[in-house]
Amino acid sequence: MAAIRYFVSDPASSIAFYECLGFEVEESWGPAFSILAHGDLKLWLSGPGTSAAQPMPDGRKPEPGGWNRIVITVEDLPTLISVLEKGGAKFRNQMIGGPGGSQIFLDDPDGNPIELFQPRS
Repeated sequence: MAAIRYFVSDPASSIAFYECLGFEVEESWGPAFSILAHGDLKLWLSGPGTSAAQPMPDGRKPEPGGWNRIVITVEDLPTLISVLEKGGAKFRNQMIGGPGGSQIFLDDPDGNPIELFQPRS
């Protein structure tokens, strides 16, 4: 099994956000950690109280954000963008097209990036 872990400041609001993208909660271990699923993808949401959020021996602290991202394939990207915009989602760019399809980057509530991708038909 493989999973992606995102660090979040408020797991409850992150769960609500990801549910809008088609994720379902598989497990929750208290208010600080949940496992969400979208098909075969497992997304671990780690809040401030989790062991994974503890500082490293050199003092660095895991935190939300960055550019590594999950990619979610969607059927109707323009419609989903409209729904997410109405909900206050923050996008990093406008929808762009390439040889394989169209994509856009948005941030979850903690700045973790997500790529929404619609394959060329």
